[in-house]
Amino acid sequence: MVKSQNITWHDSEVTKKERQEKNGHKSVVLWFTGLSGSGKSTISVALEKALFERGVRSYRLDGDNIRHGLNNNLGFSPEDRKENIRRIGEVSKLLADAGLITLTAFISPYREDRDHVREILEDGEFVEVYTKASVAACEERDPKQLYKKARAGEIKNFTGIDAPYEAPEHPEIIVDTEENSVEEAVEQIIRYLEDQKVI
Repeated sequence: MVKSQNITWHDSEVTKKERQEKNGHKSVVLWFTGLSGSGKSTISVALEKALFERGVRSYRLDGDNIRHGLNNNLGFSPEDRKENIRRIGEVSKLLADAGLITLTAFISPYREDRDHVREILEDGEFVEVYTKASVAACEERDPKQLYKKARAGEIKNFTGIDAPYEAPEHPEIIVDTEENSVEEAVEQIIRYLEDQKVI
């Protein structure tokens, strides 16, 4: 529900297409989704570096980083998770308009919320990257000790333990992080971007 009134959208004199031409690549949103510990942040960090080294203009939005500022007033209830993804979707749309390749790393457990972000972007701009890993594998990694805390009852509504995760049904890219290294995942995504003539 929009609460703001008396607002007008102000168009720029620089178009998205002109920005893309200046950058030498198209703008897309690479939407990393998967369980905590599945490799979203790790792969997106490595991918951002690889793109930077190729002269590709990109920016990474990470779940924890965003919750330090923009979304620091949101918790982990289903309603707050929905609002978290809605805001990130809108920020991603702005970054796409700026001509950037945006990398987002959010569990984003609900299909409906991810589909909403896809809908607000232009055709082909939303690239869903499913970092596929079992709960058991993620729990074994547990880099932030979150699964341990969730199992002990210290964290409620934890995705994969006592809150659901709805895996993508038709993602553009599936990265099996139990089978592939970070380097292999980065190569796979870059190949996709090249094949789709994004870069």
